[in-house]
Amino acid sequence: MSFRSLALGAVAATVLALSAAGAAQAADAEKVTLGFAKCAHCLPMALTPGLAKGVEIEAINFNSGNDVLTALVSKSIDVAQVTYLHYITALDKGFDVVAVSGQVNGGSEVMTAKGIDLKADDWDGLKALIAVRKGKGEPLRVAASRGNAQDIHMRGAFQKHGINVNKDVQFINIPNPSDHAAALQRGEVDMICTVEPFASQIRNTGAGIRFALPYDQAAGNLTNLIVTRSDVIKDHPKAVEATVASVVALVDKLKTDRAVWVDTINKYTGMDKAVAAQSLENAAPDYAIHKDSTLAIAAMMRELKYITRDVSADAEKNLDYSFLEAVTKKPKSELGF
Repeated sequence: MSFRSLALGAVAATVLALSAAGAAQAADAEKVTLGFAKCAHCLPMALTPGLAKGVEIEAINFNSGNDVLTALVSKSIDVAQVTYLHYITALDKGFDVVAVSGQVNGGSEVMTAKGIDLKADDWDGLKALIAVRKGKGEPLRVAASRGNAQDIHMRGAFQKHGINVNKDVQFINIPNPSDHAAALQRGEVDMICTVEPFASQIRNTGAGIRFALPYDQAAGNLTNLIVTRSDVIKDHPKAVEATVASVVALVDKLKTDRAVWVDTINKYTGMDKAVAAQSLENAAPDYAIHKDSTLAIAAMMRELKYITRDVSADAEKNLDYSFLEAVTKKPKSELGF
């Protein structure tokens, strides 16, 4: 046998050995099931499997954050992308949830249906319209997906401007955000607080008009949070850390690569890429966990009677910064604590 043949054989053997080692390493990697919702700032979670190192992530798409939370607490999944509101709600109900990372904030928009004569951010005009409609016995019909971040953003903003969603208007729950556009088009609601990319879709089709970005309340623009359970952390700490690392890598990627974000929205919603790109104007990638704002959200939710008790102590105790600290090499003081 020639030297060349021997050399090629050695190279081939090395490649096979490396491939076998890689396959063995992949086989040894722990598996994590991760759930995420259908919205512009949620859908990039579908990219985490490709960014994962040392863990095998199965990313599962759900219609809403409520569905994702249900899957987490029922132990159908291990890690969940939900919202700060879901986190507080879960604690109020006594569920075992631990926040381990932020993800993307923003994405909420209050919109009016065609025929509602209001200028953007004209809260005095809105209050006057509400009073007129109440006087006629035809309360303004305001919708959102009950339990989602957009609902609490809207309720907090309304409260700040002296509007009680439970008394001054007729609240309509539309659980699936993808149904919001149709509700406006059919004239079933007068105003809705929806989420991107559906807000951009509504604006582009003319079904609705932006009234306000509802961030003038305790929650600000805080939206998404990555949570898991204490049993997952206890039994699979390295897998949780690797999953958080994939989220951190995702956030860093989204800050510079909007094209892949647009492609992901297009893939999961079928929405036009131009509309998807427009939706990202109201999105802010951020892996920090904002403690003070979390506690402010908890207080606001109790004031709005969204929860039944003061969960501030639990909300602070269940913020686990250790995985972010390990991944980013930053102290929690730089990660929102």
